Amino acid sequence: MQKVRIKERNFSVIPEPHPHILVPTQKELHGWWPGKRECTGERLLINPYNGCSVGCFFCYTRAFPGYFELFHKKDIVVVAERFPETIAGQLDSVSVTACGYLSPVSDPFQKLNEKYRYSEQIIEIFIERNIPIEFITKCRIPSGVLEVMQRQRHSFGQISILTLDENLRKVLAPCVAETSTLLENIRRMRENGIFAVARIDPILPFINDRREDLRKLVKTCVECGASHIITSVLDIPVKIRDFVLEQISKSFGKELKFRYLRLYRERIGGYLHADIDYRKELFSFLKSTAQQSKVTFALCMEYEVKDGMLVGLNRYFMTSVNCEGMNVPIYIRRNKKFTPASSCSGNCLNCEEASCGIPDLAMGRAGSKKDWKLKDYRRWSKYLRHRRLL
Repeated sequence: MQKVRIKERNFSVIPEPHPHILVPTQKELHGWWPGKRECTGERLLINPYNGCSVGCFFCYTRAFPGYFELFHKKDIVVVAERFPETIAGQLDSVSVTACGYLSPVSDPFQKLNEKYRYSEQIIEIFIERNIPIEFITKCRIPSGVLEVMQRQRHSFGQISILTLDENLRKVLAPCVAETSTLLENIRRMRENGIFAVARIDPILPFINDRREDLRKLVKTCVECGASHIITSVLDIPVKIRDFVLEQISKSFGKELKFRYLRLYRERIGGYLHADIDYRKELFSFLKSTAQQSKVTFALCMEYEVKDGMLVGLNRYFMTSVNCEGMNVPIYIRRNKKFTPASSCSGNCLNCEEASCGIPDLAMGRAGSKKDWKLKDYRRWSKYLRHRRLL
């Protein structure tokens, strides 16, 4: 049996349904990572799987260290052992919570989840406490998930769709669910009364960026039940630039690789970004297209450098209050049950009033670079109890 060594310990690789290892976990719920941030609402990030059997070649997590490096180099996913129980205990230790986010870096419904069902268990843990949770997926939503989520009014889902062209989809992301399945996800969400977001991202220049194709994709997603559109253009981590460009060259030819080298000239942090004029023209088109379909629109992690300052592009293109389209308030435990904070839209990044009662979360004052941790949620819980706001 294959073994891998991590932190002075050997772990046996379990081959099915995708090569993976089980590791003990001390992971805690936490907020957004420090640094550049465009995400308007606070979230509790939940990653039961480090690495993803969907395996998109352009995924930025391939540049991450640690467990993600193991996935990128050896195609081995790391599963956090007994993670749902860990999450339940952490939620029970706080009286203030944000919406759960399942999951920002690995597909929660990837094939490996069929074996462990961690994602379904975690969703149930949140919902039974009346805490909102969202998911983002390129796979089929498992049976029963939406029936559970419809019990919580601020819970919602995001479906990533690259293209309506199945032949192109098979080249770009062969392990992603068929496009018909992804569209059916949106229909199922609508039928269950759950807010549905269609993510057209990433857009790969000269590959899935034809304007007529994008117009048809937006229209189709909206007809299926999407209420909000999010998009972004592929960013290429400098660390895996050669890997990404080689995959593009293999699938689409060397000339396209050279076009990418000419287009991706702007570096922001550890990422290469497509030319700003290309991106702005594309986002203007998609914003207009979404408005014509009578749905809201936003970008995900898109920036420009202006006068030496990093500027988020959502200030020009977002038409919703929150970048994910859904206004999810902070939740506070009162009389053993979590309920929404009054007058809270969940727009922490631009909040100045702190209607939730927690001044730290009013990002207009505290700054947008803070990465809140579980200890902060516990501290806020004590603060509200002290002020008798619980």
